[in-house]
Amino acid sequence: MGERREKLEIIKDILEAIRGKGGKIKPTHLLYKSNLSHDSMKRYVSELIEKEMMLEIQEKRSKNYSITDKGLKFLTSYQQIREFTDSFGF
Repeated sequence: MGERREKLEIIKDILEAIRGKGGKIKPTHLLYKSNLSHDSMKRYVSELIEKEMMLEIQEKRSKNYSITDKGLKFLTSYQQIREFTDSFGF
């Protein structure tokens, strides 16, 4: 059985999934890529929208999520922190 992901890692995975799809992703694709239950994904998405790291965009008959500059900055900072902690063996 795999390890449980921490909150920051889940947030990173969600934002990376959006960035990996060119900055915009459909909810179903985000659900698959983030490997979360529907309810968990909804909670994280709501929090990330509230914190202005991603946006919900309604287009005609479909909904998409997009990453904001603040979300991109989070990913950059997260990577720097991971590299720092990894350099000390954590």
